[in-house]
Amino acid sequence: RLRHRACILRPKRRCSNWPPQQHRIFYQQLKPTGSRKKSRFVPPVRIICRGWATDKKSKTLFADVRATMRNVLHSNRSLRVIDPESDDGSTEYKRQVRNLTTTRLRTLATQMSYRLDEGKGRCLYHVGVEDDGCHSHLDYPSVSESAYALEAIARSLNSVVLERRMIQNEIVMGEDGELKLVGDKAAIVVVDEPPVLGQDGNAIFADGTEDEKEEKSSACEDSLDEKKPGANTKLSTAEGVYTRCELTIQRVETHLLDPSPLSLSELSRSSSRVPSRASSFGDGVDGSIEATTVKKMGGTGLNDSTRPTPPVLEEETKTAPQSDAAKHVDLDVSKPVSVEETLSSRNVRVAVVGNVDAGKSTLIGTLCTSFLDDGRGSSRTAIMKHRHEIESGRTSTATSHLLGFRHTGEPIAGRDKIRANKMKSEDEIARESYRIITLMDLAGHEKYLKTTIHGVSSGMADYGLILVNSRHPPTHMTTHHLNLCCSFGIPVIVVFTKVDGCPEHALTTSKKELGKLLRSPEIGKRPFAIKTEQDIATCMGKLHALAPMIDISCVTGEGLDLLRKMLFTLPKRRRHEKKVERPFEFLVEDIFNVPGVGSVVSGFVNAGEITVGSNAHVYVGPTDDGTFLKTVAKSAHIARINTSHITAGQSACLAFSLNKELRKKLRRGMVVLVENPTSTKEFDAEICVLKGEGTTIRQSYQAYVHILNVRQSAFARNIEVVNNNPIGLPPSHNASREDMEGIVLRPGSRAKVRFEFAKRPEYIRPGMRMLFRDGRVRGVGIITGIPDAVPAE
Repeated sequence: RLRHRACILRPKRRCSNWPPQQHRIFYQQLKPTGSRKKSRFVPPVRIICRGWATDKKSKTLFADVRATMRNVLHSNRSLRVIDPESDDGSTEYKRQVRNLTTTRLRTLATQMSYRLDEGKGRCLYHVGVEDDGCHSHLDYPSVSESAYALEAIARSLNSVVLERRMIQNEIVMGEDGELKLVGDKAAIVVVDEPPVLGQDGNAIFADGTEDEKEEKSSACEDSLDEKKPGANTKLSTAEGVYTRCELTIQRVETHLLDPSPLSLSELSRSSSRVPSRASSFGDGVDGSIEATTVKKMGGTGLNDSTRPTPPVLEEETKTAPQSDAAKHVDLDVSKPVSVEETLSSRNVRVAVVGNVDAGKSTLIGTLCTSFLDDGRGSSRTAIMKHRHEIESGRTSTATSHLLGFRHTGEPIAGRDKIRANKMKSEDEIARESYRIITLMDLAGHEKYLKTTIHGVSSGMADYGLILVNSRHPPTHMTTHHLNLCCSFGIPVIVVFTKVDGCPEHALTTSKKELGKLLRSPEIGKRPFAIKTEQDIATCMGKLHALAPMIDISCVTGEGLDLLRKMLFTLPKRRRHEKKVERPFEFLVEDIFNVPGVGSVVSGFVNAGEITVGSNAHVYVGPTDDGTFLKTVAKSAHIARINTSHITAGQSACLAFSLNKELRKKLRRGMVVLVENPTSTKEFDAEICVLKGEGTTIRQSYQAYVHILNVRQSAFARNIEVVNNNPIGLPPSHNASREDMEGIVLRPGSRAKVRFEFAKRPEYIRPGMRMLFRDGRVRGVGIITGIPDAVPAE
């Protein structure tokens, strides 16, 4: 690409020992054609020489050409107007944004998202500036077109342009024909053009404190005073008037923007049709107003009546009528909600369990992608994690997926707007959502029952979806899953899947068998059929006694709208925000080793809060010998969003500063604490043996214990029966005369038992709920005491 006029390039020399097909040629630039007086040497913008010469003479010539071109380019763009760009931070330099393709737009959007994260939601873009801070010598039309493209990209990231500042006359032509910086600062023209949102774009962030408002007003006055020397407020679009632009971009959390942002693919198509977006400040920026619209919401100070809006976008911004079920949800949309609050206080966790052929992964894939299944597993393929799961159709691991809703109850489409076969990332769903449902996909095969038990134990589920294949009666695995949810006190919602093509008598038989199972003494639930939205409103608040039943089909879409409204209406049952005042407690679920970052652990913040950084000293453990590792939590992520603060109720990732030797000591089931780390190998618990198959528990009984994220074998060292019968102990509680081992526990018995871990100490505390099994779930209980808690070393 050449500047101002074309220059003739002619091959000068070809190296004899280079392959002819590679065509590595050095070029010599000749004088431009035309009059000698008017012609001026203009160097090319960029010359790329690929490959290396092998003979000594060719190497010398190649080095000379590179050095010459480097000097020419440096002399042409050596007028530095700002400091050089830094790889870190919230400031980005762009020479020009043009010839946009879908791939290029995706790269620019990722880069802008990184700058927004670095600036905690705000970043600054300099257009028309090189990476070293030198002026790019672009005219107004090129800079204006680039600024428009960046504003549209910002809108696709739920961000707005607060300030669009054009700067001209910084560089002028000297008497000797060379460019130089202007000496008189008063001659510089600085004009604030209207951004994408119009003149009222800053009203979103006007709800600050009085001190912040005073600082903003004083800053505006100072900026006006600085602009007074340059009285000329008319921008020039003539060629040769070099311009640069400063864009201040602010991220607007969740639902303040238009629910259907301008897609990047549409922008890439329009950029090829529209040659320029240039205009002067007096005429307005053509096309910038069409880039976005903002909903008129109470408390935000936005007013759409002051600017034109295209008819297509007006239809998109119409608010959908609120359903009867949504009225029962306490939604305060008068103020913006941050992503952190959405992922904690407005995040309902739902465990999805059922038999192996019930269609759990298919249902989650259909809900999250907003696409119906084809009957051959297309929906489940979009969310499965391992290759063997895709091939066999059986889920073997516990995974979580986000389902987002707007404040009107409308679900957010989980498919990417550019590539239909690509899922939206978690950060995109979290930023667009007002309310989030975390669907935990658990294994249904009997082979993976222990994985399912651990997922329910450590998942902190608010509710459970019990999926039943309508074409077959409930199996023994359905009974185990119901008992598992009821053992942890989790309300259940029954979903009958595959109702399309199901015979009527088969569906009736399945419902009748499941009704008997729900009414059994072990579960004690009353079935309640959901047919309309009024039924959803009726059962809200009574889920401890009722078991709602919904018929759905992921192929035809029958019942999916009712299920979405049911999920949106569910109130949050676990109030982790009440644990913020407690000491920080993070339960480790998985461990990763990220190149360039180090040790990263993922898990759940069970209590407290922490601000990561160089001063965030934490204890990670316990290790195999019961000690804790003291380290620093240097960074954190929630839903793949970089953050400096995490609080109770969030699923997050933490990065630690550990060397290679200490990294080997990390394992699943650990805990991250800030103070008072303790570990123990014994604990007391009050248990209840579940009714069902014959279970005999006596001293030295060994079982596999689940306590939140902890799972390990344990022995029963001492048993003390809880006597609630005034007449005396039942006969089953007494040992026979020949049995010298003491008390024997039968199904339905309650007792206080002291357990001892078989392998290593663990971090547990009184009040945690436990479950023990030996192939099947045998009983549940609550930890009542820790006899010998060892302080960490």
